[in-house]
Amino acid sequence: MNRLTRREMLKLMGAGSAAGGLAAAGCGTTGGSGSARGAHVVVVGGGFGGATCAKYLRRYDSDVRVTLVEPKKQYTTCPASNWYLGGFRDLQDITHGYGALKDDYDVNVVHDMVTGVDPDGRTVRLAGGESLSYDRLVVSPGIDFRWDRVDGLDASTEERIPHAWKAGDQTRILRQQLEAMPNGGTFVLVPPPNPFRCPPGPYERASLVAHYLQQNKPRSKVLILDPKDGFSKQGLFEQGWAEKYGDMIEWVPGSDGGTVHRVDADSRTVFTEQGFTEHKADVLNFVPPQKAGKLAFQAGLTDESGWCPVDQQSFESEIHPGIHVIGDASIAGAMPKSGHSANSQGKMAAAAIVSQLRGDEVVSPSHVNTCYSLVGPEYGITVAAVYRYSDGSISGVEGAGGVSPMDASSGFRKQEAHYAKGWYESITSDVWG
Repeated sequence: MNRLTRREMLKLMGAGSAAGGLAAAGCGTTGGSGSARGAHVVVVGGGFGGATCAKYLRRYDSDVRVTLVEPKKQYTTCPASNWYLGGFRDLQDITHGYGALKDDYDVNVVHDMVTGVDPDGRTVRLAGGESLSYDRLVVSPGIDFRWDRVDGLDASTEERIPHAWKAGDQTRILRQQLEAMPNGGTFVLVPPPNPFRCPPGPYERASLVAHYLQQNKPRSKVLILDPKDGFSKQGLFEQGWAEKYGDMIEWVPGSDGGTVHRVDADSRTVFTEQGFTEHKADVLNFVPPQKAGKLAFQAGLTDESGWCPVDQQSFESEIHPGIHVIGDASIAGAMPKSGHSANSQGKMAAAAIVSQLRGDEVVSPSHVNTCYSLVGPEYGITVAAVYRYSDGSISGVEGAGGVSPMDASSGFRKQEAHYAKGWYESITSDVWG
């Protein structure tokens, strides 16, 4: 790999706009920049944001040394994990390794846990005893859960009441519970309040669980008890539910008794606020309220919201200079917390860091987010949006993007399902390939 000029770097970023590009207009000229040779960037977290950032740092400037710290040797994605629950994708199909980052991009991948960050000394401590010094640090810690907001649930109940909002073992547990569920049983899904990872995710999950039940336990029911009064792509989901599943799926909004205030984990019973109604589940999938991942709190990167405020141009922390926070943990204006957003932010943060290390001006990014959801294996719906940095924040570009049309033909929905599967292969190749 060679060190790219500023113009070449911007061209590469523009070429990747479908997966989160950057508008190059007004971004300066070639060269004239300092050297990043010898600079060391440590990236913590090997998901959609962190792995992308590590890879693109090396693509933008091979003079930058990059260390990626990730405890797991393989990463199972939340995107497409609902396909596994629906019975038409295996876990190994959505699990990815770090070989390409090591072999093709010369990223130093360290499989260890970060136990502490010293922003003043610019060092990262690892559980294995090693200490890494850095010139710039990127933190992509994902999410953690606000267990204190849920009466009757905590981390110790995860195996009985799986959230499956961190894919892998949790997803496997939920699938096993579905397989053991009696025909005629009730699957109760409790989505989290905003903001949370993957806004359409709970409703795709309800759809694909219904698909699995329709194929295997057709007398069963899916009940969604939602603290919210609306959700992403609601009209499209509800139309798809009616077309494919009849009355198998019932959604109860918060204002009509959908807000759960207590759980009995032993009996899988939930109690709602309105009228204190009880709902007994055969399988209970409770997705707790969310906040930034544990490391963000340990490193002092969060504010009172529980998320990480950043300069939305460079994703550099507003609390600790020299540390960039990307992905679900960051406060990124209008961008949703999604794998596609994290991928886009990883590229933009990488570009900003290379520019900073060279002494160049940081350019103003634009981002793209595309979210495909499957109502069934051959029934896809989509939302896409373009975002631009302006006046200190990331906001949606009016008139750009859009959602799938209502009342589309079965052929159209099948084509979108095909695109969804192609999107997954494309973006995971971009991140880990």
